[in-house]
Amino acid sequence: MRIVLGIASALALSCSAVQAMAKGPESGPEARMIATIDAEQTRTLKFLETLVNQNSGSRNLEGVRKVRDLVIPEFAALGFVPRWIPMEHTGRAGHLVLTHKGRKGAKRLLLIGHLDTVFEPDSSFQTFTLKDDKAIGPGVGDDKGGIAVILAAVRAMQAAGTLKGANIEVFLTGDEEEAGSPTDVARADLVAAARAADVALDFEGLSRVDGRDMGSIARRSSQSWELTVEAQSGHSSGVWSELAGDGAIYAAARIITAFREELPQPNLTLNVGLIAGGAEADVAQDKAHVSAQGKTNIIAGKAVARGDLRTLSPEQNRAAMARMEAITQRPYPGVTAARITFSEGYPPMAPTEGNKALLARLNAVNAALGLPAMEPLDPMKRGAGDISFVAQYIDGLVGLGPYSTGDHAPGETVDVPSLWTQAKRAALLMTRLAAERSAR
Repeated sequence: MRIVLGIASALALSCSAVQAMAKGPESGPEARMIATIDAEQTRTLKFLETLVNQNSGSRNLEGVRKVRDLVIPEFAALGFVPRWIPMEHTGRAGHLVLTHKGRKGAKRLLLIGHLDTVFEPDSSFQTFTLKDDKAIGPGVGDDKGGIAVILAAVRAMQAAGTLKGANIEVFLTGDEEEAGSPTDVARADLVAAARAADVALDFEGLSRVDGRDMGSIARRSSQSWELTVEAQSGHSSGVWSELAGDGAIYAAARIITAFREELPQPNLTLNVGLIAGGAEADVAQDKAHVSAQGKTNIIAGKAVARGDLRTLSPEQNRAAMARMEAITQRPYPGVTAARITFSEGYPPMAPTEGNKALLARLNAVNAALGLPAMEPLDPMKRGAGDISFVAQYIDGLVGLGPYSTGDHAPGETVDVPSLWTQAKRAALLMTRLAAERSAR
């Protein structure tokens, strides 16, 4: 009888726990974090407005530094120690690192965001506007909204007493939208931070598909390529002949067509963005313009083209580049030289088992908050980002910032309620992860 009653009591207790989880935490640190985020909505939104109204285009070095100066006091008040890494030698302002030291031996969390936006001082889109539950402004989602989410989450952790033991490093780059050069120098400090951490959480925008919040565990690469073809030139009457050949434009067209026909596979895309050919052809120093000159009766002596390659894994990236190189080096009538070069670009972030496990942890938080589970986002729906540089060293999640639309264009808009949802997810997830022991 006692055994039966014991089982019945255990079942009743279990059902109560499930019901409580479905409703969300009603007491304890997690409930305190949720309440704090809700209570400080006006404060968080005002901070976001202040950030947005300060221009910080990637090339506006002083503007990026001014955003840095707005961010530092907010985190310093919570016990974060700021460190500025100057990056003028790469053509950019620098990176802001905010470090909170907690319990020795606990997991170390690396939070990634950025201070810069695509909107330079000459843009007509410069100010924050609030319309009902939508906030509009340059960088309001990407990524000043992400910074606001981080701040709201760590403030909530402090109010609940869970920040004290947490080892957190917030790494805000000043050039995510247009990385400094060389890239390996511009991202060396971020890579070093990842090597010392256990988990990376990226606070760029939340992805939604058909109104459903999605979990991002992968990002494709973004790498520019440049094709140059040189061929025998001469009078057009000799074109296609064995002596004169076809010229550079025909050869470039064949090469690019072969790219299109032979490279496609899941999660790989290749775009041709610029092309020019003629008696002479060149790519401008800014890599955004091409020029050509010639006549209709002259066989094209040179052709140039630029585009991008996007892949999901380092292996897929290496194989695609090797294939493109092999296609370029095939014999083409009249061609005297053909070469293809690749930029450093953004590496891919593959969907590893560790990343999948992190999404499962986030879905446990969703269950506690009474939110639906987040399915993995198709990586074809997400571009490259800073977390890609550290993906080979550390498990990570992408998209912990707010949901926004129209990013990178005038009218960029953030869904204000998503700020609070994302801050709650982040606060609970970080609290749970920070309570675990480091594997390093």
